[in-house]
Amino acid sequence: MERYDSKHVKNICLLGHAGSGKTTLAESMLFEAGITKKRGSVDEGNTIGDFHELEHQRGSTVFSSVMHVPWRGYKINVIDTPGYDDFSGELISALRVADTGVLLLNAVTGVEVATDIIWEYTEKFKTPTLIVANHLDNENSDFDKTVAEAKSHFGANVVVVQYPLNQGTGFNQIVDVLNMVVYKFGKDGGKPEKIAIPESEKEKADKLHQELVEAIASNDEGLMEKYFDKGELDEDEMREGLHSSLIKHDIFPLFCTSALNNMGSGRIMGFIDNVCPSAYEMPPQVTKKGEKLECKDDGPTTIFIYKTIIEPHIGELSLFKVYSGKIKEGMELVNENTGVTEKINQLFIMEGHDRVPVDELVAGDIGATIKLKSTHVNNTLHTKGVDLELEPIEFPPHSMTVAISATEKGQEEKMSNALHTLKEEDATISFEVSQELKQTLLHCQGELHLKTIAWKLKNIHNLEVEFNQPKIPYRETILGTAKAEYKHKKQSGGSGQFAEVHLLIEPYVENMPNPEGVSVRGKDIIDLDWGGKLAFYNCIVGGVIDTRFLPAIQKGIMELMENGPLTGSYVRDIRVSVFDGKMHTVDSNDISFKIAGAHAFKEAFLNAKPQLLEPINKVTITCPDDQVGAVMGDLQTRMGIVEGMDTDGSFQVITAKVPLSQMHQYSSTLRGLTKGRARYRMEFADYAPVSYDVQRKLIESHGENQVATMEV
Repeated sequence: MERYDSKHVKNICLLGHAGSGKTTLAESMLFEAGITKKRGSVDEGNTIGDFHELEHQRGSTVFSSVMHVPWRGYKINVIDTPGYDDFSGELISALRVADTGVLLLNAVTGVEVATDIIWEYTEKFKTPTLIVANHLDNENSDFDKTVAEAKSHFGANVVVVQYPLNQGTGFNQIVDVLNMVVYKFGKDGGKPEKIAIPESEKEKADKLHQELVEAIASNDEGLMEKYFDKGELDEDEMREGLHSSLIKHDIFPLFCTSALNNMGSGRIMGFIDNVCPSAYEMPPQVTKKGEKLECKDDGPTTIFIYKTIIEPHIGELSLFKVYSGKIKEGMELVNENTGVTEKINQLFIMEGHDRVPVDELVAGDIGATIKLKSTHVNNTLHTKGVDLELEPIEFPPHSMTVAISATEKGQEEKMSNALHTLKEEDATISFEVSQELKQTLLHCQGELHLKTIAWKLKNIHNLEVEFNQPKIPYRETILGTAKAEYKHKKQSGGSGQFAEVHLLIEPYVENMPNPEGVSVRGKDIIDLDWGGKLAFYNCIVGGVIDTRFLPAIQKGIMELMENGPLTGSYVRDIRVSVFDGKMHTVDSNDISFKIAGAHAFKEAFLNAKPQLLEPINKVTITCPDDQVGAVMGDLQTRMGIVEGMDTDGSFQVITAKVPLSQMHQYSSTLRGLTKGRARYRMEFADYAPVSYDVQRKLIESHGENQVATMEV
């Protein structure tokens, strides 16, 4: 294996909507570099990047994969990524370690919704980005429309470097306005013939060349002066300007390809090795303490784990980027996050599914190791005696929640272990056992993501599961005030039980005045674990109840609030004032007052205009202009209240408040309504009262369930 220093390692990330041709372009790159003797095909399921059985079944990328391409003295690490928003975790982790993004656009469909999502991430990471118009061999390709949409969505700094001379079924010539030459390909693609630009194209090529030169010069004062002086920039000056502008995220060169016919991939690789930045040229990493870490071979060895793969019979495969120093087999590195010292027993570079052993990797390179004891995604490992931690990857919040259960009884522990394994591989998966809902809730990124999870559970973990709509975490409260009293008396030989409690309950609001007609002796404002508050007031006068029994009364009330009188839901935002009662010198005890307090609270609650509350979510939907009507109409059927609309490029952003009970399987509905061209994010906003009819039905249903449970 050839050795490379940091200056000769470049990391690129292939980006684009599903079907844009990323995996096919990667195959052409590997073939052109001599890594493979034959280009794989997505249709035939034999590509290096899409090696997983699930990807073969789907015919598209689901998991990011790493390959390497040796090219003219450089090592180009190529990360192929999925094109659906459901798999955004794979995309984000890849972008975290990439130094250049190569964004493919389908010249037939132009800029698609997932493309905009991807672009937002490149903007967030400030990733130097090339744009590639692909599928120019398709009879319906439209290069000019694709460029216009790219400029509309990504800004005027998209500059044309190449355009097709004959797009469509006969496509085989590309005009390069940077080198001012035409690349003419044979029927099998590969290395093109360089020919002169025909007279009929010179005016157009000169115009685009001038636009490119002006774009390069406008981002550099020194080059701008040279351009004004000479009216032109030479090849080295243009390379220098492009290189600098890419690093600053100021210019986005646009190229042409037919990845399927292997036309244009070599030119892109040449541009990557000649112009695009290496890791050491990128701005230094910033640690959590705000310190800068330079990407240098002679720095302290520091690696960052960006992805974990769990393979049968092997265990955890940790993929990492070396951000400083060199890593060698046998080294011991400290995990800054866990404090555990890890020994690097084996080092690999990845070629899709295959691991290629190496004995050393330098700063800027991407590699893998196995069987680390206590290391996970987002962990920083470094040489002993160093104190640094790199900023973690921020994964997006979930957009879909389902209840998951094993179809066979007794499989709960197996399911839990499997979900832990999936979460280790995919940080956008999370799950919880809800004591409130008595369900295991699985959080993910959408319907496609959920199908992938189900496939893994069945085919890898041999576990059959079913998904159901989660129960709704309703809340109970009151709208009015009420008083109640309860006497608990029990005598069964020896000492008995006696307690009498009088209390007043009211809706609780911040800074409310003290209750009228009672004397407040003490207050306890409790922040409830499930949201809202309980204000517990001691208004006892004359010692009719000893203060030592007040905690027992409060405990009885709290236990009832965990299983509310209406539907068994949590109770919130209530003030309870205990103002009178009785006790017995012998028979009164904590359990007696706990029982009396709970019964008095329940009676008062049911007489204080009880109200059931439902969770309301803020939903933000991004969709094309022509889909707004369909989206708005669907929101109305879900009892959604539209709060606003805004414009984001050619997309509309709709913000609405929608009851959680109406959002089950919304991702599937939205995808169907908009043909996959819209996306949404959802977050909890507040609780709101349900209607009288809904409340009545839920109370009746709860009562029927209680009876059924008792009968069982």
